[in-house]
Amino acid sequence: MTALAVCLVLCAAITAATWILSLITNEHSWVDRIWSIAPIAYVWVFAVSAGFDARLVLMAVLVTAWGVRLTFNFARKGGYRPGGEDYRWAVLRERMPRAAFEAFNLFFISIYQNALILLITLPALTVAESAGSPLGAWDLVLAVVFIAFLVGETVADEQQWRFHRWKAAERAAGRTPTPGFLQSGLFAVSRHPNFFFEQAQWWVFFGFAVAATGVWLHWTLAGAVLLTLLFIGSTVFTESISRGRHPGYDEYRARVSPIVPWFPRPARAGASVTAGR
Repeated sequence: MTALAVCLVLCAAITAATWILSLITNEHSWVDRIWSIAPIAYVWVFAVSAGFDARLVLMAVLVTAWGVRLTFNFARKGGYRPGGEDYRWAVLRERMPRAAFEAFNLFFISIYQNALILLITLPALTVAESAGSPLGAWDLVLAVVFIAFLVGETVADEQQWRFHRWKAAERAAGRTPTPGFLQSGLFAVSRHPNFFFEQAQWWVFFGFAVAATGVWLHWTLAGAVLLTLLFIGSTVFTESISRGRHPGYDEYRARVSPIVPWFPRPARAGASVTAGR
């Protein structure tokens, strides 16, 4: 079997497993639980199949670092424990008829998202097909930028983790946390800096296909494009929930860039601004 065929079989098995588990447990975060793990397997399949080609090994090491960090962050938030379902799925279940949500679970949560997880790794296929072109300066630049984005996402997740621990401590002490959402650190220049860094890493990952071939456009760019579209939809849905929960969120939205970190706009006259922790 070719490396692509192995990955397709593995993807089909994971898709079936995540869907069946969602039916058995009535939890719909099973794809979330393998999101940081499956890409590591896929890229290493290509690296091993290509005889440990230097560029593919570099790509696999970077994806492994990405996956280890993301798995750690997901685990400490309780994502792997029973009942660790993403809160947004529960909100969506309430908004959709049962039959519609079950169809959504099969076709979007299970099939589409698993296909997307495979797609974002397929620049490794382009590299594998480039006949082992040697590493160059651009590979070093891409690796450094990938690591920089990885550090950025780590910082954003750490800031969010500490903020939610503070909120939990305030509630445990019988106080109402104010503010109710994070507005400081990286979240002062982007409402979703972790979303930005996550997407950016996979655009950089595609850059290795360009470095290997000297060609700027390959069909394996589809994974990064579709991932960005997914995050756009996720941002809109997440913020629709936040706007209902936090009265000051619209003012925050008016000031701060949605995803790409940028200088915040001045607060509107008469608007109250409460700095986040």
